Amino acid sequence: MNILFVCTGNTCRSPMAEGYLKLKNIPDLNVCSRGIAADGSPVSKNSAKVMAEISVDISAHRSKQLDMSDLSRADKIICMAPSHLAVLSIYTSREKLLVLGGGIPDPYGNDEAVYRKCRDRIVKAIDELVAAGFFEKLYIASVKRENIRAIAELEKVCFSQPWSKQAISDSFENGTKFFAAVKGKRLLGYVGINCVLDEGYITNIAVLPQFRRQGIADALIERIFSLAKDTRLSFVSLEVRESNKAAISLYTKKGFKPEGKRRNFYREPAEDAIIMTKRFD
Repeated sequence: MNILFVCTGNTCRSPMAEGYLKLKNIPDLNVCSRGIAADGSPVSKNSAKVMAEISVDISAHRSKQLDMSDLSRADKIICMAPSHLAVLSIYTSREKLLVLGGGIPDPYGNDEAVYRKCRDRIVKAIDELVAAGFFEKLYIASVKRENIRAIAELEKVCFSQPWSKQAISDSFENGTKFFAAVKGKRLLGYVGINCVLDEGYITNIAVLPQFRRQGIADALIERIFSLAKDTRLSFVSLEVRESNKAAISLYTKKGFKPEGKRRNFYREPAEDAIIMTKRFD
């Protein structure tokens, strides 16, 4: 996984974050930092000093200007402030972007105490991401029987009318294909599909709330598309709540188009479903 930290000048916040995350020595993780308005300046003295206090040496860092190749290479782009995210969202997928800790105030020009406080906020935010498995590799795998309990628990978190463990188990036995998004040993999301002749009907797509907008649903849909290609499906169809604008936007981006409605399909609250279909040539 390629992680890119972004701030303004790439002399304070983002090099501190880069240095600290590198210290974690997470396998298969490449980390770098850039600035939206960098000019090749050395890292600020106070940044280097406060990081040295926690045994992180960033003294040799020189700021680097962000360019489009950096954005394309990165799997995840972690911004230091919402303003950076707003700028970058014009040039790259919103699903790649995250604001570290809700936003890290710029310490530029302040004394060591302010830099130390900034460092501590960066450390805390990165530690929370590490604990949540954010930097672990995402795998999309076929669901096994032992995963059914985890899927049932995920359903309870995501839906007002969740499938029961028994319903999921019965569906599994009856031939529904399930794929799970897994990091480490944690199941973060899943998708199910029924295939009838050359037709595919997605039963559900669910991702834990704290892991949404990280490309997981996108990866699950791509796995369905791979299955569709391998089994020569003519189309894949699903239902989505009429008010679920985020899901509708994702499905539209993935090539699904609205092809009808199911009146009062959902309950708690009652709502129509939009039928969206992706057709293959």
